Parts: sequence; structure tokens; C-alpha cells
Amino acid sequence: MTNPTRIATLSLNPAIDQTARVSNFTAGRVNRVEWEQADAGGKGVNVASFLADAGFSVCATGFLGNGNAEPFVELFARKGIENRFVNLPGRTRVNVKIVDPVLDQVTDINFPGLSPAPADVVYLIESIDRMCAGVDWLVLSGSLPADVPSNTYADLVRRLKGLGKRVLLDASGDPFREAVSCKPDIVKPNIDELGELVGRPLKCEADVLAAARALIDAGVGLVAVSMGADGALFVEGDTALLATPPRITVASTVGAGDAMVAGILAGTLRGLDLAGRARLATAFSLGTLGEIGPNLPAAEVIESFAARVQVRVLDNH
Repeated sequence: MTNPTRIATLSLNPAIDQTARVSNFTAGRVNRVEWEQADAGGKGVNVASFLADAGFSVCATGFLGNGNAEPFVELFARKGIENRFVNLPGRTRVNVKIVDPVLDQVTDINFPGLSPAPADVVYLIESIDRMCAGVDWLVLSGSLPADVPSNTYADLVRRLKGLGKRVLLDASGDPFREAVSCKPDIVKPNIDELGELVGRPLKCEADVLAAARALIDAGVGLVAVSMGADGALFVEGDTALLATPPRITVASTVGAGDAMVAGILAGTLRGLDLAGRARLATAFSLGTLGEIGPNLPAAEVIESFAARVQVRVLDNH
């Protein structure tokens, strides 16, 4: 007998991540691709993929284009992810990632995505309502498609909380700003997204901590702020921690933030304290830095990374 699905991820604007390795990439000239790889992606799809790798029962929903759904169908079948996507005419967008190992940089070229009609959004929300019976947590992450109202995440957070579900939000801009006021259980902005939310650049640790504490005071349960190589700041209740990763060789930073989201949720479902969740979330993020595509390394590699993450308690005053 299979366990009921406990986690669902929502991807309103998924993408096929087309990764190409080009040494010394230069705009305005011919660039030779050394290798390329296409992966079903988008933030919610990535989170579902990482959670499935970690052994969790997960389903994924959102919008997919009929014209190029095969990479998603293959991913879900291979990883045992329940496919609850709504298929629409057209093609899911493609995000091109040009990885330059010599210059140590990634160039993104993002194509436009689907444009769901209002009736499509209503149908998806109705399907989420039906799905909720077997779900404890819902992850709302990523950008919204063109013409989808910016208050869509806010409406979903209110609706899901009203059904007794717990919600993790990873968004940016107006959709993030509007949904935060609905008190999601967990939010995971990066430092730039949090700075945009509070209307000022966050130039030091104290700035980040103050901005995160403001969200806690407004009713968010846990705030995790990713800061790249500087680590991540985690705030819950009166406790604030800084998790600093060890230095490792980076194959690609694509999906690192989504892996952190998956790690936070994995640690929460495993009943870890805040320090344990910070270590595991950072280890998930580190794990994907060595991979191309939304995949985690073996569990023992994640455990090794977690043991090397430094966690420091921050001054609460």
C-alpha cells in the first residue's frame, strides 16, 4: 500500500532548461558548444524532483504546454512523481543556460512562456482543491505566466491555509509581496528578493536579519534567506542562525535555491530543529551545485555536506 501524497509543488510557469557549456563565451561572435543537456525544470518542478530524490512522496501540478511536454512526463515517470499538471495548447517556455567554466559564469536567455486564460486558472485551482485531500504541504514557487494576476499566490495561500494546509512560498516581486501578507508558513527569498520586498538594499548581516525578523513579526513561521556563497540566514521565532557552506567545485548553480527549498521542507518533515534544517537545506543546495539538472547526489554525500556546514547563532538583540 502506497503512502498518501504529503507534498505538492505548484509550477505556474515551468520551463525546459537547455544547458550548454561554452568556454570563454563571448557575445557578438561564434561560440562552440562543448556539450548540451535539456532538463524539465522550473522552480516547482525542481523542488519536486529534489524531494523525490530524497525519498518523499510528492505530486507536481501547474501548467504544461502540449507541444513539448515529453521531458516533464519522462522526469515524473522516472522519479515516481505524481503528475497532476493541466495541459494547455502551445509549448512550455525554454530557458537557455550558457555555462562558462573558464569565466566561472552562467548566462541566462529566458523565452516567454504560456499565457493561460482566466478559465484555465480557475480549472487549475479547482484541481488543487481536489488534490488537497492527500496533501499536507504545498510549495508555491516561481514566476507567474503572462496575464496571470499578481495576487494569484496571495489568493492561493489564503485558500490553502483555510483548508488547513501548510504553505511554503518562494517567489519574487509583486506576487511575493502580496502573498507574504497572507502569512505562509515558510518563505525562502534570496537576498535581492528580500531587499526588493523591504525597498532597500541589504548591505550587511544586520540588514538581512532585520528584514527577516520583520516578516516573522508579520506572521510568517520561518524565513530562510539564501545569500549564495555567503550562506543562508534562517529565522524562526526568537532564533536566528547563519549557515555557511564549505567551498566546493561548482558544476552549475541552476536549481540551488530550489534544492534549498526542498531541504527546508525535508528537514521540517523529519522533525529537525532549526539548526538541523539549516544544515540539511544547505547540504541539499550544495549537492545540486555538482550536478547538471534537478538531481541530488547520494544520501551519504548529502550527509557529508551537512556535517561540514557551519551554523552560527546570531545575536537576537
